[in-house]
Amino acid sequence: MRLMIMFDLPMQTSEDRKNYRHFRKALISEGFFMMQFSVYVRVCSNSQNAKSIEKRIGAITPKEGLVQSVMLTEKQYQAMHFIAGEPSKDIINSAERTVMI
Repeated sequence: MRLMIMFDLPMQTSEDRKNYRHFRKALISEGFFMMQFSVYVRVCSNSQNAKSIEKRIGAITPKEGLVQSVMLTEKQYQAMHFIAGEPSKDIINSAERTVMI
């Protein structure tokens, strides 16, 4: 299971930029990696774990802006099409990272 967080936060004031930096650092500390600008992904053990992480992210989300999440199975994530650009070859981006128990 993968949890994807997509966000568009305001960057007009110094407070907005501070909120953005805090939110981004919190995502990284939660184990998310940047897939694209403002799109972060994390591997989760199951949907219950993903919901728990989603709830924690909701608690640290800035009041202004847009933050969305989507849960994807490994099969859905691996079926992603690259229309332009090349996929990252990092182990974190591949199914090899997934351990089935």
